[in-house]
Amino acid sequence: MARGYQVQGVCRPESVGKLADLAGKITLFPGRTDDAAVIAAAVKGCDGVLCVLVPWGVKGYATKTAEAVLAHADPGARLVFSCGWHISMDGKDRYPRRLRLEMRIIPPLVRLLRVADIGDQVRACARIFASSRDWTLVRGSDLEEGPSEGLPIWSDHVGDPILALNRTRRIDFALFMVAALTDDALIRRAPAIVSRRAATAG
Repeated sequence: MARGYQVQGVCRPESVGKLADLAGKITLFPGRTDDAAVIAAAVKGCDGVLCVLVPWGVKGYATKTAEAVLAHADPGARLVFSCGWHISMDGKDRYPRRLRLEMRIIPPLVRLLRVADIGDQVRACARIFASSRDWTLVRGSDLEEGPSEGLPIWSDHVGDPILALNRTRRIDFALFMVAALTDDALIRRAPAIVSRRAATAG
């Protein structure tokens, strides 16, 4: 909004009240992002779409979300999706031991509890990678709260030394996604991002 964009978004019906202070400033579409009809209405006429791929539950939430955006966004719209570092577009990422261990333990556990399905996010991203749309998949490191530290730095692959810090301010993750809307160098790429502090970290 501060950059002059007209904003509309999908919000869970139970959370609409949290955005009461933005009434009249943005257009809200109450619903779930895996509902294709809700997505179709929300993205109509938009030049760009920001989409967080959340693998909630075990019924393909992330995959249905990605498919709805790919199917219903206007032709020529810039599509910017987000997920975690664990997604790899070309298999050339080199993950730290801690992340490899977490990915062996956490996905089966959360699926067993029917909380989330990390495999669903993998499938969603595969749909995006196969698409000829103008997409970017932003892969975020561990998130932390706090004021902005500036636009994150990024690499095509996890394992690049510049990503060693493995921390990104939540607000800067969002700012990177907004910046990607107008950065043609990021079209059909999956940048892994990290806080700009990494550039000066010892």
